[in-house]
Amino acid sequence: MALLKIRRFVSGFLKEKLPEFLNNTFEVTSGKRAKIAGAVVFVITLLFVIFSVNSYISQQFRAKWILLAFCLAVPFVLGLCAAYTVKFKSEKLNIIWSFIFLLLLPVVTITMTECLNSVFVYNMTYLGFLGNYIVILIFYFLIYALFGSFRVSYIFVTTLLYGFALAHYYLMRFRGTPFLPMDFLSVTTAIGVANTYNYTPDYIVITATLIYIFIIIIAIKSKLPKFNFLTKVISRSFTGTFSAVLLILFFGTSVFANLGVKPDFWNQLRGYRNYGFVLNYFCNTKYLYMSKPSNYNPEDVGSYVEEVVDNNAPEIDDSYQKPNIICIMNESLSDLSILGNLTTNEEYMPFMHSLTENTVKGNLYVPVIGAGTSNTEFEFLTGHTTAFLPSGSNAYMLYVKNPLASIVSTLEVQGYSSFALHPYYSTGWRRTEVYRNFGFNKFISLEDIMDISLMQEYQKNGSDANYLQELIDEYYPGSNMLIRQYVSDSYNYKRLIEDFENRDKSVPYFAFNVTMQNHGGYTTSCVNFDESIYATSTKTDYSKANKYLSLIKQSDNAFKELITYFSGVEEPTVICMFGDHQPSVETEFIAEVMGVNNLSNLTVEQDQSRHCTPFFIWANYDIEEKYVERLSSNYLSSLLLKTAGVKLTEYNKYLLKLSETLPVIDTVGYIDSAGTYYKWSDSSPYTALLDDYEKVQYNGVFDLENVNADVFYIDGYVPPAENYDDASEE
Repeated sequence: MALLKIRRFVSGFLKEKLPEFLNNTFEVTSGKRAKIAGAVVFVITLLFVIFSVNSYISQQFRAKWILLAFCLAVPFVLGLCAAYTVKFKSEKLNIIWSFIFLLLLPVVTITMTECLNSVFVYNMTYLGFLGNYIVILIFYFLIYALFGSFRVSYIFVTTLLYGFALAHYYLMRFRGTPFLPMDFLSVTTAIGVANTYNYTPDYIVITATLIYIFIIIIAIKSKLPKFNFLTKVISRSFTGTFSAVLLILFFGTSVFANLGVKPDFWNQLRGYRNYGFVLNYFCNTKYLYMSKPSNYNPEDVGSYVEEVVDNNAPEIDDSYQKPNIICIMNESLSDLSILGNLTTNEEYMPFMHSLTENTVKGNLYVPVIGAGTSNTEFEFLTGHTTAFLPSGSNAYMLYVKNPLASIVSTLEVQGYSSFALHPYYSTGWRRTEVYRNFGFNKFISLEDIMDISLMQEYQKNGSDANYLQELIDEYYPGSNMLIRQYVSDSYNYKRLIEDFENRDKSVPYFAFNVTMQNHGGYTTSCVNFDESIYATSTKTDYSKANKYLSLIKQSDNAFKELITYFSGVEEPTVICMFGDHQPSVETEFIAEVMGVNNLSNLTVEQDQSRHCTPFFIWANYDIEEKYVERLSSNYLSSLLLKTAGVKLTEYNKYLLKLSETLPVIDTVGYIDSAGTYYKWSDSSPYTALLDDYEKVQYNGVFDLENVNADVFYIDGYVPPAENYDDASEE
């Protein structure tokens, strides 16, 4: 009897009460255009998912079928949302709903951004979720305060965050590091190599895009209540003031930083994983600009250096024949066996590994992984460390705006000529302006090596490496210029040798060469590329890693050719070659070689190993052989100058002495001479020493009006800035 009553109640509720309630409470409207729009949205998004089904079912996680079913159902929901508009008949309920909608929408937005961050919302920390929520709410309030429309605010903020999160996703996919505010400054460089990567959307991008479309449709279709003039003024004033106060507290004080609301400077990847994309990106904007070190006084710089430098060292005899000095920063050159267990079908660096006679070589610790070449370049040329710069910043894009002391000025004052070679676009990383500020006499780039219209035609026709090779064969037959779509190390060295042979023989020769052959985007196969090396110690076949290892074998062959040539040169010559960073290959490959489950929670020792590349200083005359276990790239040029036996600046001497105590100082942390690893957040006995180094560096890079010339230049002589020969400008 009771069951029968329940059934009657439910039946009556469903047939009479519920329809009556819905009819009295909601107003559903639609039109012909809206229905057409809904049908178009449904068809396009459904096809979008159907064409990408393999991306879902190829995944290994258990919930892939649930996720696929959800994404197949979403187009129906999107079509209905686009076709019909629903609102409350009661104005009061509309007002209440508008506030509820405002509070709920950030949750959906976080779901979208964290999808592209490869993190599920329910896995976020409470602090991370709350922080992302508040930041998004602040953005909503700011746009509303400016334009007086929450609809505009929802659309603008959601689109902006979707674009940023999508950029973050692809940067993580291509280079393995998060999207930082400073990456905007390298956009022109990124455009130059963008065509070498695969942007095919996978299940993550598709899922996030469906969520984005849902938010936009809901935002457009939402019917917000009409407020009177006074209410609008008060609400816009409140939201604007509220947002402004929070932003002033964040950027102008250390209140939030003291509460822990700041980036994970030691491991940005871990910070993005643990605390979310929006919060971490926003927090990083606070550190875009360089602040003066505490207690900095330019008059103290000389004393900091004198306290460290050995003033009893013998003076260099300037009358002897100075050796030619050639420096090569080899793109993505690294020996990945430094990470752990890696074996291959044949050795990929046989010549470099065998090089011992008249050679100083070892492990070089660089500031970046997978990208950011110019920061390693900056450290080598200047002796400064990017560890003291804002996290994620790029020195070339931000700070080299005026003439700066470097290895170039140190050698030019001793009579050296100076030549820079980079077989790619001269505008990348602002090298044209930066090299001029460093004082190079001549700069040759891709524009001087080939008819640049060939590159433009190649990019217009699908960026097929084989097509580019056909163009090169037609215009430069027999040149063997390329490997994949980049100038090969072998051809690069031929241009270097050509410049050396045509040099002014009355003065010693200095060259700095940044190669391009091994640049990322390891998805391209080409008739000009022999893919002969593959890993044998991994359980899975990693195509990107194997392509990379095959490229390194080509680099090894080319370096052997270069050393063979200079072995026959009579003039004393020193060649320094090093890698700028490790490659951006499959993260699963790196994790397997390192023996870890993922790369977001590495120890400081493991993280440092990912910043390690090889370096070589070879001479065609007798020098003392040495193996250096650890050295960071800010010290390498000073070691090179010492090995070559030329005069050193006081800064070079300071760095060499500092390296005896702290042989590694990089963006991860630092390592002392006893092999103890430190993070930047650790307390250590070296804090005062590092503080002094930071102040000395600040004087040399930022306080140019008060720069201590006696520290950074030989005998205090600052060479005048001159324009170099740049054939691309003729």
